[in-house]
Amino acid sequence: MAKQDRAVRTREQLIRSAAEAFARSGFGLSSLSDISTGAGVSSGALHFHFSSKRELGEAVESAAAETLRGIIAPCPPGHPDPLRLLVDTSHLLSQRLTQDVVLRVGFGLGNDATWQEDAKLWLKWRSWVGATLVVAGERGDLAADVLPDAVVSAVTAAVVGSEILGRADAEWSSCRAVAQFWSLMLPRLAVRRGETGLP
Repeated sequence: MAKQDRAVRTREQLIRSAAEAFARSGFGLSSLSDISTGAGVSSGALHFHFSSKRELGEAVESAAAETLRGIIAPCPPGHPDPLRLLVDTSHLLSQRLTQDVVLRVGFGLGNDATWQEDAKLWLKWRSWVGATLVVAGERGDLAADVLPDAVVSAVTAAVVGSEILGRADAEWSSCRAVAQFWSLMLPRLAVRRGETGLP
C-alpha cells in the first residue's frame, strides 16, 4: 500500500474510532487514548493527523456533512414528483443514520453540551425538506390547507427523533417508524392521493 493511501486509511480509521467513542461516552468523556486504541494506531499516529480531540470532532462532523450532502442532493425545480423524493430520501437518511456511526454522531454532536459548536446537521436536513416542499407546492402537489412550515417540523422530527429513540431502545426501528409516519402523513399532505405511494 502506498504511503499516501495508508495515511488516508489511518485518518479514516481515526475518524470512525472517534465517532464510536463519542457515541459511547459523549464528546467530553471520550479520550484520545481510547480513540487511538480503537483505530489500532499509536498515540503518535493520532497526533500526526489530529492535533486535538476537538479537531477530531470537527473531522467527524465534516465527514458526516459530506455524507449528508450525498443523500440530500437539491430537488430540481422541474422534478416530476418532489413528494416521492421527500419520502424516499427520508427513508434513505433514516437507514444511513442507523448504519453509519459517523453520520449518526455527526448529527448527535449538535446536541452534545460538551461540543459547543454551531454546526448542526439536522438544520441542513430541515432546510432541504423545506426546499423540497417548496418545489412540491409550486407543482400544486400539496393539499390546499397544508402549512409547509408545520410539515417541515414534522418531517425533521420524525427522522431525527426516531433515530434517537432507536438508540435508547433496541426494539425501536427508526426505519419502521419513518414508514409509519409517512403512512399517516402522506394522505394528509398530497393533493393527488394515491399517486405518491409508499415503498
